[in-house]
Amino acid sequence: MPVTRILLDQDLVAEVHRRSGVASAEHAVTIALREYVTRRRRIALDQFAVLAADWDYVRWERRRAE
Repeated sequence: MPVTRILLDQDLVAEVHRRSGVASAEHAVTIALREYVTRRRRIALDQFAVLAADWDYVRWERRRAE
């Protein structure tokens, strides 16, 4: 895996480190990033589900045929 050098808020890294119980800051950051991506994917899916709930295939098909 490539090495990426970034400046991080050390208080946030320490909190993730404490809450996750992992042994290294690298693992703590990886966990935090995975949780962030998972949460954003869930939000996007929930928004899609709201839009899809109102979708009516029969009505769409009729409009398309017009």
